[in-house]
Amino acid sequence: MLTVLCPLLVMAQTGKKTTKVDSLRSQTLNPVVITGTGTYHKADDSPVAVQVITAKELQNAQVSSLQDALAKLTSSVTTHTNGMGTFVNFGGVSDDYIVIMENGKRLTGDDRWERISMNNVKRIEIYSGAASSLYGSDAIAGVINVITEDGKEPVSASAETRIRDNGRLDQNIDVDISAGKFSSQTSYTHRQADNWQVNPYQTFDEGGTQVLKLTGRPMSVGYGSNNVSQRLEWKFDDKWSVYLRGSFYDYNTHRPSDATYFTQKKTTTAGTDTYTYTSKKAYTYDLHHQTYAYGGGARWSPNKKIHIYLDVYSDNFTSSYDYWQTDTKEAYDETRKRTHYINENLRGIFRLAKWNKLTAGAEMVQESLTSQSDNIDSERTNTYNIYAQDEINIVKGLEGIVGVRYTQNDNFGAAFTPNAGLFYHIKGFRARFNYAGGYRTPTLSQLYATDQAKTTSRYTINNPNLQPEKNHFLNLNLEYSNHWMRLSVSGFLNKIRDMINYRTMTNAEIAADANLTALQTEGWTTIRQRDNIDRATLRGISTSVRFLLPKGVTIGGGYTFTDSEAETQSLDNATQLYVVTKTPVDKSVKHVGNVSAAWDKTWSRKWGNYHFNVSLNGHIQSRRYSSTYGYADGIGQWDLTTRHVFTLKHFTLEPGLGIENLFNQRDTSYWSSNFSTINPGRSIIASLRLRY
Repeated sequence: MLTVLCPLLVMAQTGKKTTKVDSLRSQTLNPVVITGTGTYHKADDSPVAVQVITAKELQNAQVSSLQDALAKLTSSVTTHTNGMGTFVNFGGVSDDYIVIMENGKRLTGDDRWERISMNNVKRIEIYSGAASSLYGSDAIAGVINVITEDGKEPVSASAETRIRDNGRLDQNIDVDISAGKFSSQTSYTHRQADNWQVNPYQTFDEGGTQVLKLTGRPMSVGYGSNNVSQRLEWKFDDKWSVYLRGSFYDYNTHRPSDATYFTQKKTTTAGTDTYTYTSKKAYTYDLHHQTYAYGGGARWSPNKKIHIYLDVYSDNFTSSYDYWQTDTKEAYDETRKRTHYINENLRGIFRLAKWNKLTAGAEMVQESLTSQSDNIDSERTNTYNIYAQDEINIVKGLEGIVGVRYTQNDNFGAAFTPNAGLFYHIKGFRARFNYAGGYRTPTLSQLYATDQAKTTSRYTINNPNLQPEKNHFLNLNLEYSNHWMRLSVSGFLNKIRDMINYRTMTNAEIAADANLTALQTEGWTTIRQRDNIDRATLRGISTSVRFLLPKGVTIGGGYTFTDSEAETQSLDNATQLYVVTKTPVDKSVKHVGNVSAAWDKTWSRKWGNYHFNVSLNGHIQSRRYSSTYGYADGIGQWDLTTRHVFTLKHFTLEPGLGIENLFNQRDTSYWSSNFSTINPGRSIIASLRLRY
């Protein structure tokens, strides 16, 4: 579905001498990719379409986070931010169906988007479509793999600071050391932002008349975060290497403790409606997230035909409520959720013949969850996998790929997820056709969580009998390119079944269960559970084009059309029958486009070199659908940035200056609306990067 935006490798087969400029284009614009196959390919030679965002694009666009990078530089990703955080929609579905990886290692926990520093990213690889045969559960919509730099100089260090309005600050420090067979990469990132409000009013309906009341709840919640990571590697020789890695992430929200909002109560006396409003505390706690991860692995390559990899790592996430003083209690902490994820993966790549490459492996995943707020004491599950994928050169210009994963889960038994594809290429033309199955096991929270919402008299019970969600994904990709342009078109179809959603239980079900009857007697008017009741169909087309023009000018853009339909079951309280409703998929956007233009110029001086870049990036999207609030208006955001690189003998100085949201696009809807954006408006971006 997604395609590589970067221009093609200059066609060496013409017989012309490769120039320094051609070589630079080859290295920068046609990078090596691994996502989608698990083996290394030049992006143009990959049997599956992989989109690449390069380090240069990230630096020029002055991005501050992974979500920011994907939204600005692709047409297949949209983001939605509210007081609960940032939500990503990829290929028409939510990020619950995306695997996010850093250097091929899966990230878990609620903070997985925020734990990646953009300062030392080499490239971002984006594979769209079901990929469970290689990557296991959750890879229903696709895989995002962030590849970071590995130090090659004896000592290299960089520090970057970026500031924007509303107290937004990003600071990054990276130190790499390479001494013979030993190397070390250390990274530290600090991010923070203030609370901000776009519209301070909430609305109430009084018999058809809209009444406005002030609310102190910010639309974007202030926060501060720190992330430190360390990787150590020993390369004993060309055959053996081992590594150790670890990271720690800490995140705290800074919500205003004195913020209040209003609740409405309607009283009817003698046919006359009376409305009263009560001021309440908006917040009584801050959220505190912590994640620590550690792991290690080894690589053994006895010859060029055999490569064996062993990776073991653990990802551990804790979310807490940090209560300040309330009406009834002093300040205290409450553990909201604690998860442990352990992955053990033994993988081999075998060059069986010149025309054949096999990837095969075994993987074990262990997960556990404790949640005080969801009434989960301790639940665990184990998943055992074996997988294989074969890449075959059938005839000249035609390649095939076929793979399968066998999964055995403690809760759900066995499952097979296949994939298959064909790749045809001749000169500058390429065609790819891929089919893949996806598989997503219910989370431990979905299986075992219970919830009591007293304000709505709603009680949610657990459901250990949930079944995995599955899908079928088809993709046809066509590309043409030469030494100065690339054009790509993809069509896709994604059919997801057994999707998990809340199901309200019927009166007959409640009457047949003494425990549920007791809950109803206690005053819980709605009793529900999660169930496999939904399905979705998504189809669309994605196009991209990019031109390399003379004098250092690059222009490009992309457009993605997604037509989505979700079938949802809801209970009619009057008839006690389930009614199927058809709507767009929640938080989906039908039309998304992105535009980019850049100019680069380098001047040589006696003291060194000066490089100048100016970039314009635009993201435009149509209305976004919400199953709760309806449609949000379409929005467009344009960013203009400049980067100045002064290269001295051992130092590089890179100041940057730009304007975010150039045309001051804001959504000033009232609180509790489906906001198209909560961007505070036009803002100056200033940055400074030092490299040694």
